[in-house]
Amino acid sequence: MKIIVTGCKGQLGTEIIKQLREGRSELGPLPEKLMNATVIPVDLPELDITNYKMVDDFIRRQRPDVIINCTGFNDEDGCETDPDRAYRVNALAPRNLALAADALGAKMVQFSTDDVFAKASHHPYNEFDAPAPESLYGKSKLAGEEFVRTLCHRYLIVRSAWVYGIGRDFVSTVLNAAADPTCPWLAVPTDRFASPTSADDLTAAVEQLIDHDTLGIYHIVCQGCCSRYDFAQAILKAAHMEDKLELHPIRAADAGSTPSYTVLDNLMLRLDNLPQPRPWKEALNEYINSLQ
Repeated sequence: MKIIVTGCKGQLGTEIIKQLREGRSELGPLPEKLMNATVIPVDLPELDITNYKMVDDFIRRQRPDVIINCTGFNDEDGCETDPDRAYRVNALAPRNLALAADALGAKMVQFSTDDVFAKASHHPYNEFDAPAPESLYGKSKLAGEEFVRTLCHRYLIVRSAWVYGIGRDFVSTVLNAAADPTCPWLAVPTDRFASPTSADDLTAAVEQLIDHDTLGIYHIVCQGCCSRYDFAQAILKAAHMEDKLELHPIRAADAGSTPSYTVLDNLMLRLDNLPQPRPWKEALNEYINSLQ
């Protein structure tokens, strides 16, 4: 099996390449099919995936079995101020990869987000619920999903949320604040809810889906949900740093944001009888223990 990983210098791309090359994740060995895979990492300047001709030439030359797209413009505020870049990276680039993948019969794996759904839900969203993004980031990611679905016959769209363990993320933000003596407190919203997800659990589940040759849209998040405030409390407790940082509960509006409930339900994993990611607190505790 030959696998191309685009966006290999990014946080998620780096984690996926590490696991594929080492043949294992923190959760155990990879499926046998992936153990001997040829991995081709690629990123700028070698390949600009917003340029269709470059993508088509590169993919035809390499002839992969699987393309995993880890490229994304994930800065929500940046998407609002630079919508052209948001759609170029989050929609146009997946379109180019989808066209190239389909021409060879390759499978394309596209990562997406809980932000494709409306924020004011009162129940977890499963894969059959209709998207209704409110932010420009969510709209651009949904546009990328739609290009992949319509242009590539063999696709896997993976939606996740609050991913950590890949460098700059909410966990590192809280831990860095707790370790900074000049930062006595941190304001955290109590009315934004989702499912914190370990990068190890996310990538391990994606690797299982590739191994089983599954297709379609899948939600992959750790089990359970919490508010951002609860998440921050759990991070400090797991790191034994509760006395190092005072958390100030605030409303999302006070931080220039909006309340949200975008909890994802891993319905398709259950229907396919595939392993579920771990409960979010268990995964978080193990991740923080690995840092110490």
